[in-house]
Amino acid sequence: MRTAGAAGPLQQRRQYWVQTRRLTAALLLFWFVVSFVLTFFARELRFALFGWPFSYYMAAQGALLCYLLIVWIYSRQQERRDAAFGIRDAGNE
Repeated sequence: MRTAGAAGPLQQRRQYWVQTRRLTAALLLFWFVVSFVLTFFARELRFALFGWPFSYYMAAQGALLCYLLIVWIYSRQQERRDAAFGIRDAGNE
């Protein structure tokens, strides 16, 4: 039999994972757009960026910078979420 107090932590856990999945889904969508959509259509965008053709820049440099941005955003948001929900990393104690 569940008590009213036990529903609180369960609801918090569900909320935590819903928020984590939403963040992950949004960042995966951003990754897909950068990896496939922009690089596929970049051939048709014929202009120079920093002296290089845009299609080359997106494939060689721009995508890598976007991947680093994805990792940074995920890390920052998860640290904030962990702090908000009172979750600590065992390795940092």
